[in-house]
Amino acid sequence: MKKVYSRKNSIRNKIKAKSTLPRFCVFRSNSEISAQVIGQDGKILASASSLKIKDKKSKVEIAEVVGKNIAIAAIKNKTQSVVFDRSGYKYHGRVAALAKGARSGGLKF
Repeated sequence: MKKVYSRKNSIRNKIKAKSTLPRFCVFRSNSEISAQVIGQDGKILASASSLKIKDKKSKVEIAEVVGKNIAIAAIKNKTQSVVFDRSGYKYHGRVAALAKGARSGGLKF
């Protein structure tokens, strides 16, 4: 457990150093994935989740669709550059697919 917390603290410290940009926060459970773009004042600017996707796809493909959806929602709110907060999850699998989808949707991080 100690590795997860130290990884999470390392990520958060890097994000605080770039505190002028909104935070692109990821939550991953065993079956679902969701993402939010959070502004400086703590308000949620955009959000997307796999709960609304009814397609029969793999979890990685669904994560990429969620990434594209969050990018579209963030660009509607005039947010194009963000800091990626993976919340202590390894940049692998669904988290990497979410980031790939967000980049292909137009977000820069």
